[in-house]
Amino acid sequence: MKTILLSGAISMIVALLGTRPTITVLRKRKLGQQIRTDGPQAHLGKSGTPTMGGIVIIIATLLGYALGHWLTGDPMTASGVLVLFLMTGLGFVGFLDDFIKLFMRRSLGLRSGAKLLGQATVGVIFAVLAIHFPDGYDLTPASTHLSFLADFGVSIGAVLFVVWVLIMVTATSNGVNLTDGLDGLATGASILVLAAYVIIGNWQLRNDCTTALAPNCYDVRDPLDAAVVAGAVMGACFGFLWWNAPPAKIFMGDTGSLALGGALAGLAIVTRTDLLLLLLGGLFVIITMSVVIQVGSYKMRRKRVFKMAPLQHHFELVGWAETTIVVRFWLIAGMFVALGLGIFYVGWFPKLSTGRERSTGAGGQGKQRALSWPPGRRSGRPAGPRPARCRRTS
Repeated sequence: MKTILLSGAISMIVALLGTRPTITVLRKRKLGQQIRTDGPQAHLGKSGTPTMGGIVIIIATLLGYALGHWLTGDPMTASGVLVLFLMTGLGFVGFLDDFIKLFMRRSLGLRSGAKLLGQATVGVIFAVLAIHFPDGYDLTPASTHLSFLADFGVSIGAVLFVVWVLIMVTATSNGVNLTDGLDGLATGASILVLAAYVIIGNWQLRNDCTTALAPNCYDVRDPLDAAVVAGAVMGACFGFLWWNAPPAKIFMGDTGSLALGGALAGLAIVTRTDLLLLLLGGLFVIITMSVVIQVGSYKMRRKRVFKMAPLQHHFELVGWAETTIVVRFWLIAGMFVALGLGIFYVGWFPKLSTGRERSTGAGGQGKQRALSWPPGRRSGRPAGPRPARCRRTS
């Protein structure tokens, strides 16, 4: 817990104090956002606002994570480093996109194919590395099983796992990117989901299979460090939001939105909550689906469902004020996070009775259920008391 608080506080301070000079430098170099003329007319007044602010979020996160571990003496883990690699790698892809927009004066930035290739390359490297680096309990940062509240079903194999991670990474990063259309919208929504992963990481640590084998424990390699990463990214977003709130003094750009999407996807993978991310990030899903529906409807029927997509721009054209849209969408994001956390907790809550637990006498002592290691998988590992958990140095 101490490492989470320190990392989050350090990253928040770095982002809060570092964004102001970043704005000054970007303004002096005239590196401002180019606004498309086919968008809402109210956005034309934002032309020239400094962008690429995601650089601050990434640097603040990396500093917060590293200093938090250094000050507490807790070792960094493979899971934490891999999530930060995914975040930084996708941030670099976004940086290239922003660079082209600013220096080549092309408002659309990277070609869609080139951007997708960059996302795919980073995602594949992350996926391959994530199924390596086993710890003393033979747990790797990621599992080749699909997961919702925990792993379920049979292993899908390494190849299909890489494909699955690729889908998750590209979908999540693009979802956050599409949400980043109004001042503070993507930053605030990301903070809410990151807060959920701080809670999930802590909960998994307190119910870790390597310390207490039980039917409702979690076989996650580094739950605490996942919470540390989530806290560091959340702190950086808090510091950045001070300057990104309406009216924004700086935009995160694709540098920030792709990086945040990568962080969320990485956290879902290393905490074994792949499909739960659909609920926790429900706002990102809705906004992404609005684009899919709009494009599909126009291609098939030559008719538009919304006045403009993504969805937040539809409400702008309807007449809602920008701050009204942002706050209401934050509320929607918060409700999805609350729903996701509620389901996560209910899924953990131990069942009071099962068909396999029957009373065997007047004393009321029943048969103890046989447990496998890790839960939900068959293994030759014997049941019985677990060894004391060792400090990991990965």
